[in-house]
Amino acid sequence: MATGFASDTPVPLEALRFDATTGLAPAVVQDAATGQVLMLGYFDAAAWAQTQREQRVTFFSRSKNRLWTKGESSGNFLEVVSLHIDCDADTVLVRARPAGPTCHRGYTSCFEQPGQAVAPAAPVGFLAGLERLIVERQANPAAAPGSYTVSLFEKGLPKIAQKVGEEAVETVIDAVAGHRDTLPGEVADLLFHLLVLLVATGVPLAEVLATLQARHLGPRRGES
Repeated sequence: MATGFASDTPVPLEALRFDATTGLAPAVVQDAATGQVLMLGYFDAAAWAQTQREQRVTFFSRSKNRLWTKGESSGNFLEVVSLHIDCDADTVLVRARPAGPTCHRGYTSCFEQPGQAVAPAAPVGFLAGLERLIVERQANPAAAPGSYTVSLFEKGLPKIAQKVGEEAVETVIDAVAGHRDTLPGEVADLLFHLLVLLVATGVPLAEVLATLQARHLGPRRGES
């Protein structure tokens, strides 16, 4: 079982075992929201300490032969959420919050290549990624002219709430009528507009999921 550390809790250097020859330990970086694997890097003792101290991912770059903070030139930093050392204490899983594309070619992940199929995100991870895109549309509408999402924000909260109501009604109608073929599309429309509503009202999807989790783990009130 991996050992997890909160991002604000320093981890003793001796908790991670570096290779005796290279002085390095590999680290896999994962998007803390979507679960997508973003990149592979290497810690030496100094990079490991600096990552914890600054709460931004810093690696030892083998090509540059120096410490390298991811995003130092692009601004696409990786903010540390948590650190997890594997069972052999020689590899790290870094759960991070990316400030932009991780790959220097502009891709979300370094494991994406032109013409190469990318493994789809887990369902909840995809929703988190979609939420992030909606937040970007709200913050930078000029970057996506003609965007349907931008048009919703321009019409305001009442229109967004109205669309949620309309999609909810259409979902109920299809469900009651037994329209199995069209129901997934209606539910997808409802989920999308719900995400837009959450962003418009400043409620993160994570807060909704945390509420569901708390209810699930809380005291039961009778049989379900």
